[in-house]
Amino acid sequence: MTAASKTALRDRLLGSRAGVADAVRAAEARMLSDHLGRTVSSGTTVCAYVPVGTEPGSIEMLDVLLDRAGRVLLPVARTGADGAPVPLRWGEYRPGGLVPGRWGLLEPPEPWLPESALAGADLVIVPALAVDHRGVRLGRGRGFYDRSLGARDPRARLVAVVRDEEFVDELPAEPHDVPMTHVLTPRGGLVAVFSARHGGE
Repeated sequence: MTAASKTALRDRLLGSRAGVADAVRAAEARMLSDHLGRTVSSGTTVCAYVPVGTEPGSIEMLDVLLDRAGRVLLPVARTGADGAPVPLRWGEYRPGGLVPGRWGLLEPPEPWLPESALAGADLVIVPALAVDHRGVRLGRGRGFYDRSLGARDPRARLVAVVRDEEFVDELPAEPHDVPMTHVLTPRGGLVAVFSARHGGE
């Protein structure tokens, strides 16, 4: 698939998300929170993200994670002097403490932890536009997560959160893509994908 085709696919998925009614979006967010509440173990660290715009999920999802796990880290996205993305840094989630970041994102205030903080997470929740049954994830195309996930604990679960319609048969894969081990959808719950069952490709 060409870069133009991938861009068109992203545009189509974003357009579909924009057409979801607010009531449906809120109901799906509650389902995601319920699933996560049953997934997280007490006394663990979870790396998550703040859903914004049409992304599935809600701030309440983070509150559930914090209540169940005990520690939630959120990403801080920045670029280098050349404008290229650099690996994500991380900050502690505190309810009511988020501040505006870049690209319309919300993020934890300083002090921030280095990229290596990801290695302490048992569960890493990753935003996505779509995921396929091999664990291939389609993101926004900026590359922050592909640059960052190499620092994870190899035993950590990598969970991409999408709507049910965005869990698809096959997506284009590139060599630098980091496969997900699980996908989480509102109605399907947490599902192990091919890379988790067979060690990836």
